[in-house]
Amino acid sequence: MKKILLPLIAIALIWSCKEQKPVEPSIAESMKTYTIEQMMDNEAIGGGSFSPDNSKMLIHSNRSGIYNMYTVPTSGGEILPVTQSDSSSIISISYFPNDERMLFRMDGNGDEIWHIYLRDTDGNHKDLTPDEGKRASFYGWTDDKKGFFLTSNKRDERYTDLYEMDLETLTPKLLYQNNDGYFLGGLSEDKKYLPLIKPLNTNDADLYLYGMEDKSLIKINADQSANSPEDFSSDGKSFYYTTDDGGEFAKLMKYNIAEKTKETVMTRSWDIMGSYFTENGTYQVTYINEDAKNTIEVMNVASGENIDLPSFDGMDITNVGFSEDEKLMRFYAGGSHTPSNLHIYNLETKEQAKLTDVLNDDIQGQDMVNAEVIRYKSFDGLEIPAIYYLPHQASADTKVPAMVWVHGGPGGQSRQGFNSFLQYMVNHGYAVLAVNNRGSSGYGKTFYKMDDLNHGDKDLKDCVAGKDWLAQQPEIDAEKIGIIGGSYGGYMTMAALTFTPEEFNVGVNLFGVTNWIRTLRSIPPWWEAQKEALYLELGDPNSVDSVRLREISPLFHTDKVTKPLIVLQGAQDPRVLQVESDEIVAGVRKNGVPVEYVLFEDEGHGFRKKENQIKAYSEALKFLDTHLKGDKGIPIEDGGSMTKETDI
Repeated sequence: MKKILLPLIAIALIWSCKEQKPVEPSIAESMKTYTIEQMMDNEAIGGGSFSPDNSKMLIHSNRSGIYNMYTVPTSGGEILPVTQSDSSSIISISYFPNDERMLFRMDGNGDEIWHIYLRDTDGNHKDLTPDEGKRASFYGWTDDKKGFFLTSNKRDERYTDLYEMDLETLTPKLLYQNNDGYFLGGLSEDKKYLPLIKPLNTNDADLYLYGMEDKSLIKINADQSANSPEDFSSDGKSFYYTTDDGGEFAKLMKYNIAEKTKETVMTRSWDIMGSYFTENGTYQVTYINEDAKNTIEVMNVASGENIDLPSFDGMDITNVGFSEDEKLMRFYAGGSHTPSNLHIYNLETKEQAKLTDVLNDDIQGQDMVNAEVIRYKSFDGLEIPAIYYLPHQASADTKVPAMVWVHGGPGGQSRQGFNSFLQYMVNHGYAVLAVNNRGSSGYGKTFYKMDDLNHGDKDLKDCVAGKDWLAQQPEIDAEKIGIIGGSYGGYMTMAALTFTPEEFNVGVNLFGVTNWIRTLRSIPPWWEAQKEALYLELGDPNSVDSVRLREISPLFHTDKVTKPLIVLQGAQDPRVLQVESDEIVAGVRKNGVPVEYVLFEDEGHGFRKKENQIKAYSEALKFLDTHLKGDKGIPIEDGGSMTKETDI
């Protein structure tokens, strides 16, 4: 069975400072400013399962306004719709191995109660995991392709068990009953071994190999460290995993099952995020988190040499997948300035083709901004990495306002990928600094642990230091800097307005935590396996830690907020409950501070529907134009030109 990504332990859900290179005048002067409708009409796509005959791929796209399934010919051609949902998002999983039936998943308007569905060749749909209120996840096809593995918490909503679904009867059979709160890795192809992960804290976890036949339990790691299962060798004799044992970053290890010995397979200067073998074991694919972007290595197992991947000017390959016969590779390529397109690559002929064109035809690619990775010093001298987006129209003579962008988590990472909302702000004349404050992943385990039991303090000071860095840039109006973030980033936004009320001019809170005691007590039941780990990082709300949790919760200190605020929230959010936003809005309004509240009844933790994204992000920009830029916004006709003078 191939690599399965584990759930993130998070409540959520991207060089040294150099002088900014001057923008060519022609770019700024000819640049167009786009409406939110134009910007959100960039298409987002994902997936890429090959049909049994390799003639097409199954993907999902939001081109209809919400995610639905589509097929695209591998030879190029028209993308055809498969489903027509107008409410809940449909995410493609896979074609069946030997016919063109399909699997997909769907939840209820963002409630994260995912079910697995079958679509037959006549277009009929069947819920294969119909237990109400229970979650299910696809875990790969069996080696004989007569069934597939799935996990479900239908037996005990706290834990996920492993099942095998027979394709003839469509009846699940329990393979492993999870009574002890493990995360499950991918079962070996011979069904002899199941990797089990026991979280110790939000960084470290013990890793085990469970013997499915003799019920033995072999502990893989000797020291406390971060450990994650990756894949089994094709012959089933070796088990691959990543660990940061003995170093700052995760390396790839091989465990020889019979000999019970370990050896290092690969080390890099960054975290190795994952590694897996293709269907027949011809290639090994490895992902490295290199300074907030994916670097991918594909090794020919027989030769031990990496194959040459297609290259693109200014873009990176972000994800790859292979056909079952390993003759074709599909991949996504994009960058901070352009959304990722799906490509096909013939491994035998070396021919390649782009199958999609996801940038809206109304948008000129050169008008988007390519971000730069920068680093700045925080209050205590710690170097903080960040991703900087500077509007084309910004200059020392035409200073622009700026926003500090804070990612979700805790423990997330702002990465060098395309974000339509972020580019919308930048296109309308707002610089953005996406900070990776201490506690962010991707920069070593010491950096990752630096905010444990210290949230809303030093990590917040890192964000303030980011604001100070912005204020020193010649193109930035130092008197017009705000803060924005979602989930944990929304908490940081409220913490900034509450505990450092004079540092930022405005705040944009996207479904942020405001009462840690309530949030930690009401985490979804299916997070039971990592609950204790979260408590170790953030604090136990049922202990004396509740005193500190109350102190760092903005809800209990709303009287300190003096700057304008906008809050955006989904009513179906199972992670950050609607009441969090309801109460923070009510509390801040008592101060006579300008507060706007945008609530979506049909969204969860994040906004998936285009009509809601358009509403949310247009309201956020109107808010910034009024309360940060200091005007009512300048009407720009669709595709109209904007000069340096008209932006300020």
